Amino acid sequence: MLRWILAGLCALVLAGTAGIEFGRSLLGPVSAREEIRLFRVDSGASLSAVAQRLEAEGLVRSARATTLLARTRELDQKLQVGEYELSPHLAAEEVLEIITSGRVKTWTVTFPEGSRAFDIAGRLESAGLVDTAEFLALVSDKEFAAALGVQASGLEGYLYPDTYHLPRGLSPREIARIMVRQFDRVWNAEISEHAKGSKLSREEIVILASIVEKETGDAAERPLIASVFLNRLGRGMRLETDPTVIYGIPDFDGNLRRKHLKDASNPYNTYQIQGLPPGPIANPGAAALRAVVQPETSEYLYFVSRNDGTHHFSTNYRSHVNAVNRYQKRRRR
Repeated sequence: MLRWILAGLCALVLAGTAGIEFGRSLLGPVSAREEIRLFRVDSGASLSAVAQRLEAEGLVRSARATTLLARTRELDQKLQVGEYELSPHLAAEEVLEIITSGRVKTWTVTFPEGSRAFDIAGRLESAGLVDTAEFLALVSDKEFAAALGVQASGLEGYLYPDTYHLPRGLSPREIARIMVRQFDRVWNAEISEHAKGSKLSREEIVILASIVEKETGDAAERPLIASVFLNRLGRGMRLETDPTVIYGIPDFDGNLRRKHLKDASNPYNTYQIQGLPPGPIANPGAAALRAVVQPETSEYLYFVSRNDGTHHFSTNYRSHVNAVNRYQKRRRR
């Protein structure tokens, strides 16, 4: 009798051990391949539904075993929405740790200084993050701009040009908010103290900085370019800057014509209007903003391109005309 009892106990132990090993095998990696796959956890998705998709996509061996493990570890209510980089070589426990940690896959998008809202929307759409039309409609929403502390007709000028790491699934509203918050951080850290000595409001500083940004690609010239525009504003002269005119031309084809400079219906035509245009023409970086609040001290009123990325500056119109003739003739040759 004792022999039978011992044999039964041994059988139970062996069965239990085999069960444990079988359970472990169900929670082990699907394969040794370390290929990376994107897996998305959708808002409102249940643990069982996520586990079933993980099994269907070859990322876990058993949806049922994975669900049981998650509940045992009290992870069933901790799923984080977003895209994750997973691999078949991960064990179920590792997969669960990733999709409950919030370590979502992000997409790196860089916006150069001087990017327009249209350019920003295009880059975001190329990364699969927004729809261009939807983003631009939001950027032009005055009420949304006001809710973010921007007292302007929209967010052009306040979408700070920088490198961002953004997960898919964010709304255009959330992305715009992130970019405006970055503008606020830069403004408060680097610009606001110097802006107190300016005669311009924050909105006017941003407008002028956007013009400076588009007028020169040479960082060293920005404070001098800013001084020219500030000198002209101080004397009541028109700014007469081509980038503002171009901004106000729908579907600009790249060829600025005399008729464009004479078009008084274009509110951004600084050859016709006095003072600053109604809004920014691009999104300036910190250097252009600093140039406006800390400009060079100069008597310059004019500048013309030397055709090498830099400009020749003049204090009077006669000298300016001579410089235009010299550098324009060189360009034509």
